[in-house]
Amino acid sequence: MGFFDFWTEDIAIDLGTANTLIIHDGKVVIDSPSIVARDRTTGKIIATGRDASLMQGKTHENIKTIRPLKDGVIADFQASEEMIKEFVKSIPSIKKKVFAPSLRMVICIPSGITEVEKRAVRDSAIHMNAKEIYLIYEPMAAAIGVGIDIMEPRGNMIIDIGGGTTEIAVIALAGIVCDKSVKVAGDLFTNDIMYYMRTQHNLHVGETTAEKIKIQIGAATEDLETPPDDMLVQGRDLLSGKPKQVQVSYREIAKALDKSILRIEDAVMECLSSTPPELAADIYNTGIYMAGGGSMLRGLDKRLSRKTDLPVYIAEDPLRAVVRGTGIALKELEKYKSVLLS
Repeated sequence: MGFFDFWTEDIAIDLGTANTLIIHDGKVVIDSPSIVARDRTTGKIIATGRDASLMQGKTHENIKTIRPLKDGVIADFQASEEMIKEFVKSIPSIKKKVFAPSLRMVICIPSGITEVEKRAVRDSAIHMNAKEIYLIYEPMAAAIGVGIDIMEPRGNMIIDIGGGTTEIAVIALAGIVCDKSVKVAGDLFTNDIMYYMRTQHNLHVGETTAEKIKIQIGAATEDLETPPDDMLVQGRDLLSGKPKQVQVSYREIAKALDKSILRIEDAVMECLSSTPPELAADIYNTGIYMAGGGSMLRGLDKRLSRKTDLPVYIAEDPLRAVVRGTGIALKELEKYKSVLLS
């Protein structure tokens, strides 16, 4: 293999519903929204990532923006393949090469994925000139990224709230003992906010605006210690059809998100109730770790802590915890061989 190693590039991919992150040479080289814009007349992809996300909700009939991943899995095979190809091509050190190198990849996947969906991920990797493909479950990658030693005979609980799914898992001895994957995450929070603005304020807002509201004043409880300021939101009045502006507080958003967060709480309790007693004792001592963009929702850690009576810790840089773990697994392939699906 030695000589051919020169032609092989190692990349770790966190193929997320909302964002795709790629690690190459131990650094995050791509961190981009998982979205493409396609010209309807020619069928060509005209923009990917950040450029395409700026077009979202603002296109005319000849341009269509597509989010190729839904609930953490590939929904549009062709668009996702072209999107990953573009991202890989734009990695600085690969861009410089005359010939496309062969790739060794570690890709993370949701724990509730089916065999067919696994094959879709593998097939798109093969089409991109990948010679070695390894898959890793998201909660496992998140646990490695958070800094947990997954090889130890000790139970750890990890909650990874992404864009499409929330992955909850209890990990011990490099394996997932019990897990729960629910389709309640960042995207559903955004939809809840859009629905709330429509029903309570008669204001029609787009996905991009709802996302902005979630980031600026999103909250999981109404009793925050340091509440964010109220936000002015612009959209279309549903009654008059005119553009209008309303003022929204974090308390309203906490109300809007309440039902979805209750579903996450129930899933966490369900996972805890099926945990073997020895591991439950470990979790009592170590607490619960949270990763993923959704874990940054204000007050969510406090709310889960109240529900479970356990300490809840948010990973540093939670958005990149999963890709960090995927990168570590790629770097130390031999050590993590048992957790990778080849």
